[in-house]
Amino acid sequence: MDYIHLRDMQFFGYHGVLKEETVLGQRFRASVSLAVDIQKAGQTDDLQDTVSYVGVYDICKEIIEGKPYKLIEAVAESIATRILSDYEGQVFGCRVEVIKPDPPIAGHYKEVAVEIVRGRFHE
Repeated sequence: MDYIHLRDMQFFGYHGVLKEETVLGQRFRASVSLAVDIQKAGQTDDLQDTVSYVGVYDICKEIIEGKPYKLIEAVAESIATRILSDYEGQVFGCRVEVIKPDPPIAGHYKEVAVEIVRGRFHE
């Protein structure tokens, strides 16, 4: 299995449980790894033989900057579902990490994040 990675994409969205999060918004980061077969693309040097990471970036941007969710778990699930649907037959699985760098939690920490793995790895 080969992988395409989009790491540390940065967006602004309105996800959260607290009213302040849905009104003021905040930064979000996301990383996505796609399980794919890109041997043919490596041999042909043809974009048609791989998954365009521009399209995957656009999916992440649309979801994170779009409709607000209460939970970043739902954001990650929406991204994974959309990638697997839009690239059916090309992407066998994906790992999605959504990071909330500045959640409204009192205390000292770097960030909070969820990571999910979805897909059809055994096809």
